[in-house]
Amino acid sequence: MFYREAGIFKTSYAADQALFRIPIDRLFIAGLVLVAFVVVPVVANDYWLGSILIPVMILSIAALGLNILTGYCGQVSLGTGAFMAAGAYMAYKIATNFTWMPIPVVIVLGGLCAAAIGVAFGLPSLRIKGFYLAVTTLAAQFFLLWMFQKIPWFVNYSISGVPTAPPREVLGVLVTGAEATTSARYLFILTFVVVLALIAGNLVRGRIGRTWMAIRDMDIAAELIGIKPLNTKLSAFAVSSFYCGIAGALWSFCYINTVEPTAFDIFRSFMVLFMVIVGGLGSILGSFLGALFVFLLPIALNNIPATLGLHIPTEMISHIEFMLFGGLIVFFLIVEPHGLARLWQICKEKLRLWPFPY
Repeated sequence: MFYREAGIFKTSYAADQALFRIPIDRLFIAGLVLVAFVVVPVVANDYWLGSILIPVMILSIAALGLNILTGYCGQVSLGTGAFMAAGAYMAYKIATNFTWMPIPVVIVLGGLCAAAIGVAFGLPSLRIKGFYLAVTTLAAQFFLLWMFQKIPWFVNYSISGVPTAPPREVLGVLVTGAEATTSARYLFILTFVVVLALIAGNLVRGRIGRTWMAIRDMDIAAELIGIKPLNTKLSAFAVSSFYCGIAGALWSFCYINTVEPTAFDIFRSFMVLFMVIVGGLGSILGSFLGALFVFLLPIALNNIPATLGLHIPTEMISHIEFMLFGGLIVFFLIVEPHGLARLWQICKEKLRLWPFPY
C-alpha cells in the first residue's frame, strides 16, 4: 500500500511530468546514489570495484547510448564498438597534445568526436533502414578499427601501436592510469554514470525523445505531422555515439589503461547489443540491468561449477555461455520483448495493489 500515487497531488505540468513522480521513487534513487558514492567505496574491495563495478558502469553507458538509438529511435546499429574506439583514440590524442586540459573535459571531447563520426555514418539512415542500416554500421565497425590501426598518428606514432593511457588528476587525486587507486577511478566513473543517466532520462521525456519515438513507431506518419526524419535520426546517432565515445574513453583511461583496438572489436558491439535486448529496449533502467546481467553471467558460469565441486572444461563453459546467451535473447524477444526492465515494472505494479488480491 505504501507504493502508489493515491494522495499525491500535482499542481503543475512540471510536477506531473517529473522524472520521479512518486516520492518513494525519489527517495529510493537518492538513497541508491548516496550508497554508491559513500558506502560502496568503503565496503567493497579492489576486486569488486576494479573487476566488476567499474566495467559494468562503463558498459552501462555504452548500452544507454545504443538504447537511445535502437530502443527509442528504432535505428539498428552494430557499430557500437567502433564508436567506443573513436572516443578512446580521440580522447588519447587530446590528452597527450593538450596536457593542461582537465581529464573530464578530455573525456567529453572524446565523446563529441565520436558523435561527429556517428553523424557521418548516420547519414544513410534517411534512405535505408533495418537490415541494410545494420550492415552500414557494421561497415563503420570494420573501417574505423582499420583506420585506428593503420594510421600511426592516432597513437602518436607509438612503436607498439598500443599506447598507455596518460595519468591525470582531478582535484589532486589520480583518476586515470595504472597508479590511480581503484576507489578514485570508481568515483570518477560513477559521476559520469549519474550525470549521463539523468541527461538521458530527461532527453527521452522531452520533445527530442518524443520525436525519436515517433520515428521509431511510424516514420511516415511522423513526417506527415512535421517531424524531420533526417534531423531526428541524426540527433539520435549523435547522442548515441556521444555516449558510446565516453564509454570507450573511460574504458581505456580508467579500466584497461591502454588504447588498443582489440578492446572494441565486433564482439564488444554484439555484447552491448545483448545488454540492450536482455535489459529492455526503450528503457533507461534496462540498460543498467542488461549490463549487470550480461557481464556477471560469464563470471557466474565460471564460478558455480567450482563451488559445486564439478570439473567442467573451460572450453565447454565458453560454449555453454554462447548457447545461454542465444537462448536468453530468443526467450526475451518472444516472451518478454521489453526485457528485465519490464519484469521490474511488473513487480512495482504488484506493490501498488499489495496486500489486496489481484
